[in-house]
Amino acid sequence: MQELPNRLMIVSNRLPITIAEQPNGTPMLKPASGGLVTALDPILRQARGTWIGWSGTNDADQTVDQLLEDATNSIGYHMHAIHLSQEEQEKFYLGFSNEIIWPLFHDLQSRCNFDPSYWTTYEQVNRKYAETIAEHYRDDTYIWVQDYQLINVACELRQLGIDAHIGFFLHIPFPHIDIFLKLPWREQILNGLLEYDLLGFQTNRDLNNFLICVEALLPDAEIDRSGEYPLILHADRNPTKVGFFPISIDPHEFRAAAHTQDVDSLYGQIRESFPARKLILGVDRLDYTKGIPERLQAFSTLLETYPELQQAISLTQVVVPSREDISEYADLKQTIQQLVSEINGKYTKIGWVPIHYIYRSLPREELLAYYRAAHAALITPLKDGMNLVAKEYAVCGPDDGVLILSEFAGAAMQLSEHSLTVNPYDLTGTAQAIYNAVTMPRAERMEHISKLRHSINQYDIYWWVDTFLQAANVKRSESVEQASGLEAR
Repeated sequence: MQELPNRLMIVSNRLPITIAEQPNGTPMLKPASGGLVTALDPILRQARGTWIGWSGTNDADQTVDQLLEDATNSIGYHMHAIHLSQEEQEKFYLGFSNEIIWPLFHDLQSRCNFDPSYWTTYEQVNRKYAETIAEHYRDDTYIWVQDYQLINVACELRQLGIDAHIGFFLHIPFPHIDIFLKLPWREQILNGLLEYDLLGFQTNRDLNNFLICVEALLPDAEIDRSGEYPLILHADRNPTKVGFFPISIDPHEFRAAAHTQDVDSLYGQIRESFPARKLILGVDRLDYTKGIPERLQAFSTLLETYPELQQAISLTQVVVPSREDISEYADLKQTIQQLVSEINGKYTKIGWVPIHYIYRSLPREELLAYYRAAHAALITPLKDGMNLVAKEYAVCGPDDGVLILSEFAGAAMQLSEHSLTVNPYDLTGTAQAIYNAVTMPRAERMEHISKLRHSINQYDIYWWVDTFLQAANVKRSESVEQASGLEAR
């Protein structure tokens, strides 16, 4: 097993901080939230590691660089910012990443804009990341690159002469070959991925889709399936190990956070707002992959098919604003608002509104309170790499809660046996699942949620980090293992 004394470098599109403006106009750093930050922050602290990502500001900003340098001691590891021009943001991030890779890898190729200039900028920005990595790289550093925006980083590093051990994790799905073939830069993307020593995917389906693409499009590559992880062999490069590593959450931290005094108070207020009614909860970022219009239509089908549930059930749909300056997202927002208005206009009765629509980012305490108050969570993306909301609800929701989950979410690979899985395009089937959720005997509900929690406890976010690094043949120091909480698990 290769030794990695104490050095780990994380590379992601964004740094684990946001830049906020103080009342006097000067910038300040605020910590970002999310599962990736939660998992990797303690490990980087112990390793005195490095995190590289976009600062969120335009062009070079010496003030931000100085803020990051000054924050090293308090944060516990180094952060180095990538600065992107407005054009780079538009063509690299909004363009190639989110108008090509994002829709294509979510099986929505009709939404792609295959602008050739996007690819040129994507290469340039990945080179910019590689140059910053090379500047701060040392020989004993393990480089772990995160997600679809940075597929070409390893390729650019090799061209710079960096013979490092580099891993990559894809947080979104990898598409079937029939869809991947539509990508004009398909060979470049595959060859870019094969410059990594280890590739991680969310599910076995994603892994198999990738291997099928390699076999079909790279005839010189050979796949060795004799070991624990498949190896892709190629005459011109080192072997690439591939595996699937489902990402998760820290269930212990979530459970503790869900039962604080502040959350208790908010939970009580929510329950008072829905007296004697079953609350169904949807929580999504504004995105066309999340299936929100289809979900609303399925809820309308439920009310029409089972009129006895009217006034006995309510749907709270939380939509977190995202990319509102893009016309497709603005159109989606309008579609959702129109559907909510139509359904509420049709079914509302005195003292009862079918759908409570919340368009804002909820403070964490409020979100946790909604998890606790919801009889069922309705998680029905058209396609999702994992969907951690499903796991958060299973952990934080009531002891007799029900998870209704799209079969096209990566989380379904782990959680389908003890959730009600649905095809989000099947409005009648989804409506039936909601009905089954609210009529299921309590003992059965408790058994299912208990088994969901057991699975999430066993395969938590620290298991994800540890399993990936073990597959990469990276031996972490004892202090890092203690920081991640693995010894207690």
